[in-house]
Amino acid sequence: MAFIKILFNAVADPRLFFLLAVAGLALVVWKREHVASNTIGYGGLGILGAFFVFGTFDPYFRLIVTKPDNVPIVGLIFMLVFFVWFSIREGVLNDRRIAAGQGPIEKAEADRVWVWPDLVYTELISLILCSVILIVWSIFLKAPLEQPANPANTPNPSKAPWYFLGLQEMLVYFDPWLAGVVLPSLIIVGLICIPYIDKNPKGNGYYTFTERRAEITIFLFGFAVLWSSLIVLGTFLRGPNWNFFGPFEFWDIHKLAALNNVNLSEYVWVRTLRTGLPSNWFIREIFGIILVLFYILALPVILAKAWFKGYYEKMGGPRYYVGAFLFLMMMALPIKMLARWLFNLKYIVSIGEYFFNI
Repeated sequence: MAFIKILFNAVADPRLFFLLAVAGLALVVWKREHVASNTIGYGGLGILGAFFVFGTFDPYFRLIVTKPDNVPIVGLIFMLVFFVWFSIREGVLNDRRIAAGQGPIEKAEADRVWVWPDLVYTELISLILCSVILIVWSIFLKAPLEQPANPANTPNPSKAPWYFLGLQEMLVYFDPWLAGVVLPSLIIVGLICIPYIDKNPKGNGYYTFTERRAEITIFLFGFAVLWSSLIVLGTFLRGPNWNFFGPFEFWDIHKLAALNNVNLSEYVWVRTLRTGLPSNWFIREIFGIILVLFYILALPVILAKAWFKGYYEKMGGPRYYVGAFLFLMMMALPIKMLARWLFNLKYIVSIGEYFFNI
């Protein structure tokens, strides 16, 4: 029992946790024909359920999971796993039908029902079940209400609601103007732009994977691996003083993480060139500025002539560059996360004179 807890605590290390999440997504995409089986889907849910049942025997795990604020996140984890598996399964089944010349099941007459009474009855039953669940929930779980706000007694850790935990986690790796304004705005704008950037009619109104391979993989990476994993990290693994803790580890308020965050300019001037930091901010940050400009301006052009050549020819210049910019902004988050975890890199560009940090 102790060995299993130590193993899970080690896997909960953010570096290993994130790499395993990426590897898991790659395995799901690569072996989707096997993942689509009912044995894998319901078996995975059973293993996940067994993990939570096993964890409830540990007092520290039970204290975190049964907190009224965190109970919905446990349910969301099960729902996330189920619906990702279900979408993969339906896509694989449709791909088999399309390959056999039958077309997707959604366009078959046998799969259609009348709004009245079929759909209305289904919605009515769902309404009743959800109402019963919410009533029972409100009876057995206390509302997570705390004392009035008191600046002399703040919670430790002080966490945002679960739907903002991803943004709160991003604040660890980016300045507030980036994590709280720019990146959320790009997420919203990017979602709005998707229908105008990607005009491929395949996959509209039916599940598929083969016809939308890259698009679905990118979406799953952004939603399941990045956004959902940030919520899980912030909910279950972030403890006092915003330190990382394993699921079976005591949240020690006195725990100190030996971190020495270093900017890119310090890596270049102090650690590599063995000299002091230049007093002029432009000279001091020139390497970071060049790196950021290369990432934003030059890298999309290079990708258009190499790995993304087919997308550039299919989408055209304007749509390609907008899509490439949004994609690179999404990838900036895992890059910055890994740079912080592996190299303690804080800022690529740090211009404190003008409160501008990247």
